[in-house]
Amino acid sequence: MTEYRLGIDVGGTNTDAVILDNATLEVIAAVKSPTTQQTSDGVLASIDQVLEAAQIDASRIRFAMIGTTHATNAILERRGLGRVGVIRLAAPATTAVPPLEGWPDDLKRAIGGRGAVVAGGFEVDGRTIADIDEQEIREACRRMRGQVDAVAVVGVFSPVDASQEQRAGEIVTEELGVPVSLSAEIGSIGLLERENATILNASLMQTLRSMADGLRQALSERGISAHMFFGQNDGTLMEVDYALRYPVLTIGGGPTNSIRGAAHLSGLRDGIVVDVGGTTTDIGMLVDGFPRQSSESFKLGGVRTNFRMPDILSIALGGGTVVRESDDGIRLGPDSVGYRLLQEALSFGGDTLTATDVALASGLATIDSASDVSLSADLVAASGRAIRALLEDAVDQMKLSAAPVPVILVGGGGIIVGDELSGVSSIVKPPNLGAANAVGVALGDIAGEVEKIVAGGASREAMRATASAEAVERAVEAGADPKTVETTSIEELPVSYMEGESVRIVARAVGRLRS
Repeated sequence: MTEYRLGIDVGGTNTDAVILDNATLEVIAAVKSPTTQQTSDGVLASIDQVLEAAQIDASRIRFAMIGTTHATNAILERRGLGRVGVIRLAAPATTAVPPLEGWPDDLKRAIGGRGAVVAGGFEVDGRTIADIDEQEIREACRRMRGQVDAVAVVGVFSPVDASQEQRAGEIVTEELGVPVSLSAEIGSIGLLERENATILNASLMQTLRSMADGLRQALSERGISAHMFFGQNDGTLMEVDYALRYPVLTIGGGPTNSIRGAAHLSGLRDGIVVDVGGTTTDIGMLVDGFPRQSSESFKLGGVRTNFRMPDILSIALGGGTVVRESDDGIRLGPDSVGYRLLQEALSFGGDTLTATDVALASGLATIDSASDVSLSADLVAASGRAIRALLEDAVDQMKLSAAPVPVILVGGGGIIVGDELSGVSSIVKPPNLGAANAVGVALGDIAGEVEKIVAGGASREAMRATASAEAVERAVEAGADPKTVETTSIEELPVSYMEGESVRIVARAVGRLRS
């Protein structure tokens, strides 16, 4: 009996849904519907539409994969975040800079911002700064009782030795019984950035749980008892329970899913992916089938973090981008009508000129429900040149050299892009390009990653083997079939200002979905 996968991507403008054959990963059906103010309403609508289009029995959907910007939007909009307590294991060091230093005031208010700096921490070479004082940690917890929904535990150089964080986490669980985020499992070297990422992770725990519960109910109401996964920011998946522990990993999943979907739909392993949505265009580099990772720190909602993110360039250009004439020529956006395109664009009876109107008038695309709109040839030509120039500049920023590269065009707003761009060898428009993000999240790879600092003296082979084994363990924990997990990369980087040959090791393992 044929089994299927359901992929759903909830974006700011549209909610996309696809059904794939579980064995061949062939696209059976794909639909796009406007995202609603109440996210679950849009998800239910997209599920109904894709089931009708596929004409399959809902009970034969075995896996459901969700890609969402829900966590990102919660931070940017300062809504739905949990109250967080912070316990930093660092005294007598680092006391000059308290937790949440430099955070925007409105974000601090949204999460409560209760912090304590207690004894603990390690030096970069693993020597102890101070032992933890369990009674001090318990007293800090008691001051937070009833005022926090989760706790972030952060230790100085905990990626070198996580033992103090682990014990502190156990104490927090005993005292408060709330979810705990350990920084050694979230970020990299760099105390404040890792602390910030861990606090954000803790603030999102109840946010994602609420969404997961709503999605489970939506699937159940449609007779779907599938195993549910969330997409994460490296283009792979994680089981719901794992995602609820690390919700911050869902940030950046939207554009990453599009890159993975573009690779699958086009058959290309390398190139530049241009994902044109209703509001923004996300551009990323495809390297061996996966998105190129950024080497820079990532700032979200005014907070600097250091967890790994895909290298994505976002520009304010999409199908709903407002087009204006000015004394200086054509001005594109940055505002967009977004999911209100079908009500506000000229071609649909509205009074706003958008990039979609320009595409329809220039003959780049046709939409059955659109009306003919009279636009001057000069306006259409000038607007087309402005759109092309903006895209060409963005693509050039992502290239590693001046050599032409193939561009894979995906996204529902892709109709605004012509067939030629300077500096591009070809523009590939694969089938089902409008649902590439939902396809990407449904593909089903599971990854685990670990970062460690190993002091000099350990054998190179032993430390690589240890890091690899931990990455494999994390992939299995996230939902991978142990029989299929392989270590795909191990990076070794020397650590400055340490005696001996200490190195930072980043190991990554990838496997297929566990049955």
